[in-house]
Amino acid sequence: MAKASPSPRAVIFLPGLGTAVVWYALSVKQPWAALLAHGVKTVEVRTWPTGRRGPVLIHAARVPDPRPDGWAWLTAPALRAAAQLVGGVVGVGDLADCLRYPSAERFAADRNRHLNPPGWFREGGLCGLAFRGLRPVDFWPCPGNTFFFPVEGYPL
Repeated sequence: MAKASPSPRAVIFLPGLGTAVVWYALSVKQPWAALLAHGVKTVEVRTWPTGRRGPVLIHAARVPDPRPDGWAWLTAPALRAAAQLVGGVVGVGDLADCLRYPSAERFAADRNRHLNPPGWFREGGLCGLAFRGLRPVDFWPCPGNTFFFPVEGYPL
């Protein structure tokens, strides 16, 4: 299956140097990164909200999630293979909204989008980064970071 190239997040002009493409990425532990990149999961849960919208690279963290909850969703060989990729970009999607989960009931009601067990809810609420247009891209190794982080040199 051919993987589409995403469009850049921003093109900036650097005086004396020309233009540079700046991408922003979100690091997600495997298997959640593969599930997100393949559109099986469309909401990534975080403890913090964001106003960011638009294209975001999905980065697979170096250290996978040891909990069995996410691994149970890998029902296809292609997903199992994708979940073995760590330490680089594995997908892209358009961040369309930041949902609020103020209650355990609201969190549980949206499980078909974020795939997390209801017991993961934290008092004080959670946020859901809602993506659309998710798709895998060819693996591109790069270091990750917390929150959203810039990725320089991502090939177009």
